[in-house]
Amino acid sequence: MTKPLFSVLAFLLLMDAAFAANRDAVPNEGRIEFDVYRGDSRFGSHILQFDTSGERLRVTSDVDLRVRFGPITVFRYQHDATEVYENGVLQSFEAETLKDGERLVVNLERSGDQITGRGTDVDGNPLDIRHSASLILSSHWQGYEAGTDVILNTETGEEMPVTISDLGMETLTIGSREIEARRIRVEGSLTLDLWYGPDDEWLRCSFSARGQDVTYIRRNI
Repeated sequence: MTKPLFSVLAFLLLMDAAFAANRDAVPNEGRIEFDVYRGDSRFGSHILQFDTSGERLRVTSDVDLRVRFGPITVFRYQHDATEVYENGVLQSFEAETLKDGERLVVNLERSGDQITGRGTDVDGNPLDIRHSASLILSSHWQGYEAGTDVILNTETGEEMPVTISDLGMETLTIGSREIEARRIRVEGSLTLDLWYGPDDEWLRCSFSARGQDVTYIRRNI
């Protein structure tokens, strides 16, 4: 076997061992924007920015949710994260989350067929992280395959057991458009329903938390 052919086969095997990013899910305009509602009241936003350069993809997530009574903030959730892919393979992930008064930090880098670094458990304690690079991040924009049983928690860096089901096709009304979308249910620490369009773009999200129904509504489509 020639050296160039061996190198190509090695690369293909590496790609198979790692999760390959779903580039079809990247919107043409390079941005996904959601308004987030708690019941009928808007209480924040979730914005993703996609930047591509050749085979390099950088995805940033910015989530900002707040509940106020008058001038007093009684609930605040912030999550800022960056995913970097090269040739479809995750190279690094970093995130900082403010949740229930705790600051959670994750810094991970690819090392061979693993993703390694530091995370933070839900109590704010540092963790050493070493996972298979085949784990998909819980950032939702790429969608999930039914039957997947573990994903990587983007708040803590830990593995998160899940049950993922394909609930079939539905028609969503977004603005003045009707769009056929596939509904995926993710059952883990929360149960979320996620909808994806024919082009695999993330279109909507809904879940219940602390007795409140939360819904993501796409702004830009």
